[in-house]
Amino acid sequence: MPDLNFEVVGAEAPPFAALPTLIFKLRVDNLHEEERIQSVALQSQIRLAVTRRRYNPDEQARLLELFGEPERWGDTLRSMLWTHASTTVTRFSSSTIADLPVACTYDFEVVSTKYFDALEDGDIPLNFLFSGTIFYENEQGHLRIGQISWSKEANYRLPVALWKEMIARYYPNTAWIRLQKDVFDQLYHYKATHAIPTWDQVISRLLRESGGEEVGS
Repeated sequence: MPDLNFEVVGAEAPPFAALPTLIFKLRVDNLHEEERIQSVALQSQIRLAVTRRRYNPDEQARLLELFGEPERWGDTLRSMLWTHASTTVTRFSSSTIADLPVACTYDFEVVSTKYFDALEDGDIPLNFLFSGTIFYENEQGHLRIGQISWSKEANYRLPVALWKEMIARYYPNTAWIRLQKDVFDQLYHYKATHAIPTWDQVISRLLRESGGEEVGS
């Protein structure tokens, strides 16, 4: 039965994807080189290994909502789920390189977006946990089915700059937040009754009226 090992050897942001996407390059090796793999239905759980990097004071401030005060990070800083991804690895014998596409969101209601956006530079430590089904031929040429061991995993350090470059391509100088419909209706009424041309100006005006400090002011 095949015994597959996985290594993440690179990542890229395709220039013409319909939505923000990262493609991770997976090296897949079969320890039993004589076996012919027909295909692999591969799934991966990708986790943020947040304890595996350092954070400067500005990053710590931006991560306050996620992890609390830095003095408490010994208790609050824990690995957390980023996303799930899947792909089909095509026919190979001993080893191959496969693409694992990951769709990325820029919704600030999502924890991973808050985490990525808080980082200024360096790397994002990731942990890939693999599972799935292997279709292969045995020595007699008969098709067989096996499962990927739950112990199979790989680590990768994704450059922060790559994530920021990808997001900037789709949302230049923009951030997205989600509002309840009744809250949006109130904002829309305020915008219309005060004849405020843009949503940025609506938020800026409300901040000033509340005594809040505008970014960049």
